Amino acid sequence: MRRPEFIARQSRCPSGLLGRLIGSIMATETAGANEAVVAALALQPTDRVLEIGFGHGRTLDRVARQLTAGFAAGVDLSETMVRMTARRCRDLITDGRVVLHQGDSTRLPFPAAHFNKAYSVHTLYFWRHPEEHLREIHRVLCSGGHVALGFHTAEAPGARDFPQTVYRFYTQAEIRMLLQSAGFGEVVLTEPALHRGFAIASASRA
Repeated sequence: MRRPEFIARQSRCPSGLLGRLIGSIMATETAGANEAVVAALALQPTDRVLEIGFGHGRTLDRVARQLTAGFAAGVDLSETMVRMTARRCRDLITDGRVVLHQGDSTRLPFPAAHFNKAYSVHTLYFWRHPEEHLREIHRVLCSGGHVALGFHTAEAPGARDFPQTVYRFYTQAEIRMLLQSAGFGEVVLTEPALHRGFAIASASRA
């Protein structure tokens, strides 16, 4: 069943009451995918971690609480999601263990080599020029830093139900090429046993 365009646009950048509702729904619908991507990062207590498109903030909250000697930061396009996550992570923000920014990941508000791990789940469909986002992620990762992207592939069942005016789905081969073009080294693609058509692309910064 084809997804209405206004719902698709809300998924890209949730706003208002409908946006909060969509954020809550996404927290349930994407829980398994988020867990699989975080597992691919093999987090350590001292890690410095960035999430691109943190949305409802449940994953960022869970990640930050594992970083007992590190910290987590997040960037999201949606002001509504930033407010929602700020409430969820209030204690972590107060303690300096979480930093949130509203904005576009083509201009990350962090210095070079600031993080050693980064991840993003179900966001690259919305990037008009994905190479710009990936180059920025590459910039803020230190040498040897690791990125993990979780995404539905172009072959996923139902991919054609999403309006092409909002979503663009990629093949695994295309994601590999995009990451390598952004400067990342060897790209490892895996398909967790979640549902058909979901993949994780992992790569390190040389």
